[in-house]
Formats: sequence, structure tokens, C-alpha cells
Amino acid sequence: MQPPLVMGIINVTPDSFYDGGQFNNEKSILELAARHLSEGAAFLDIGGYSTRQNADQVKEEEELKRVLPALKAIVREYPHATISVDTFTASVAYAALSEGAGLINDASGATNSSLLDVISRHKVPYVLMHTRGNPQTMTGLTDYTDVVADIMSYFLAKVDTLRSQGIADIILDPGFGFAKTPYQNFQLLGSLDQFHVLARPLMVGLSRKSMIWRTLETTPDHALNGTTALHTVALLKGASILRVHDVKQAIECIRLVSTLSAGTEPFLKGFPMADQK
Repeated sequence: MQPPLVMGIINVTPDSFYDGGQFNNEKSILELAARHLSEGAAFLDIGGYSTRQNADQVKEEEELKRVLPALKAIVREYPHATISVDTFTASVAYAALSEGAGLINDASGATNSSLLDVISRHKVPYVLMHTRGNPQTMTGLTDYTDVVADIMSYFLAKVDTLRSQGIADIILDPGFGFAKTPYQNFQLLGSLDQFHVLARPLMVGLSRKSMIWRTLETTPDHALNGTTALHTVALLKGASILRVHDVKQAIECIRLVSTLSAGTEPFLKGFPMADQK
């Protein structure tokens, strides 16, 4: 079985909840890409439209202006990197795939038929995320009969629709923080293993989110320890991909959980044990 993979986030936005505005020129973008790759990221996920709660709307022209220079620079410097683009806009997806992106991460919940046409034509992997509404309205759309069962039904219906449109390589993202209360987010994480019946890879995006830092009464800047704790839970529940700001720590988490799951000692041999001295 392939071990879980890590997707390193590259936000080229001025207003993302954690690192907005930090990566707004080619030098800083390439430095982040280099760090993510050197630390073990299997994917780089470029986003030019913040999907945090109540984020400003962004015109397609502005999103393209943010995403394409970053994408072109990374493709030039790291031609073998697998690049995802986080967008729900058809024109951005088309331009990104034409410039070397290999995956589309759609935070709209497969609601844009034009975007799905682009995915179908290009035959690339597609991340289907659960959400309701949009960043401006999703906080008021958290009324579920049963959050886990409702999302399961949503995925079943959406996957059937996508397959009928010729989209076969589908990754599922439960959408932590999207149209869900903090309590619902924790319910969902605790039940993550139930989604294995869908026989699709599960991508988990928990990194520094408010379900962590609000629970711990801190800030996104101080939510790395909490992120690692919940990554451990996600991995034990069978997550296939961790989408993260901090690649090194996610890779370490995967190594430890994989060792636990394997019941072997591949990473322990040769290291003195302090409690044996």
C-alpha cells in the first residue's frame, strides 16, 4: 500500500487566513516551492482565490494574474513537480492545465459545469470537495440531518455524475471548515474512515484551520502543534493526502503513523533509546 502523500500549499493571495500576502513575487514563491519539494511534498497546490469565510470575491482576470506567473515559474524551475491549481473557475483551470498543471482542486463542490467540461477534456485528476454555498454564504449553511451521512450521500451522487461526464480520477475532500460548525468538523474527522466505502483517495485539509486554533484559544500562527495532532487522527482514519502549510512536520507525522500501522521498526533501528540508558 502506498503511504499517504503531502500536498504543499502555495497561496498567491493577499487575504488567505494564514499566509495571505507572504508569497507575492517570484522569488518568494520559488523559495516556498523549493522548501516544500525538498521536505517531501508530492504535490504543490497553487491558489489565487482565498476561500476563507467571508473572503472577497475575485475576478477571473485577477485570479489568472496571480496564478499563472507562479505556475510558469515553478514549471520552469521544477519541471518534474506535480502541480495542482486550487480554483473553481473554468478559464483559470484551462489556462493552468495548458501551462503544465496536472491536477485541479475544486473548492466549489463541482457546481461549475464549464469547469467540469475542462476537467473531462483534459483527463486530469480532480479533487471533489464537499461544501455548500460560497465563501460569502457558507457560514449560514450548516443545517444537516446527519453531517457524515449527508456528506456520504453528496459524494455518492457527485461521483456518479462526474463519472457520467468522463471524469474518472476523483479524489474526495470532506471540506473541513466549509459550511460546517466546529463541532461538525470534529464529528467528520472522527468518522473519516467511513468514507472508505467509496473506494476513492481521501484528501484532508486541516492545516492551521479555525477548528484547531479556536478550540485551543490561540491563532493560526500558533496552531502547528494542533494541526499535527489532528493530522495523526486523520492518518489513523485512513487519509491518503494531507494538504498542508508545513510539509516537514506532516511528513514526520506520516512516518511515525506508518511505522505504528506497519508494526515494524524501519525508522527505529540504530537509534539509542533514552529510557534504556
